[in-house]
Amino acid sequence: MLEQVWSEDGAYSDPTAEVSGRESLVAHIGGFMQVFEGHAMELTSGVDEHHGWFRFSWQINGPDGSTAAEGFDVGQQDSSGRISQIVGFFGPFPDAS
Repeated sequence: MLEQVWSEDGAYSDPTAEVSGRESLVAHIGGFMQVFEGHAMELTSGVDEHHGWFRFSWQINGPDGSTAAEGFDVGQQDSSGRISQIVGFFGPFPDAS
């Protein structure tokens, strides 16, 4: 599926990782799945998009249904409509103070 939606040289980053290229992303996802074995990731919002940019929120649920992590991602599409970049953030927004 990544071949259809992810740009070959697409970049992904979050507070714990920074990868570039489809093969590196596959390796990162594999490691992530090992760490969170038995967990499920789900969208907690729709996807909001404009001018080639998009955003959505998500959470990771443990096998017992508890929330293990939550956050949101912002991404960009290339001219062919494939994802060229995603930047992920963990947790709720910080306080304004």
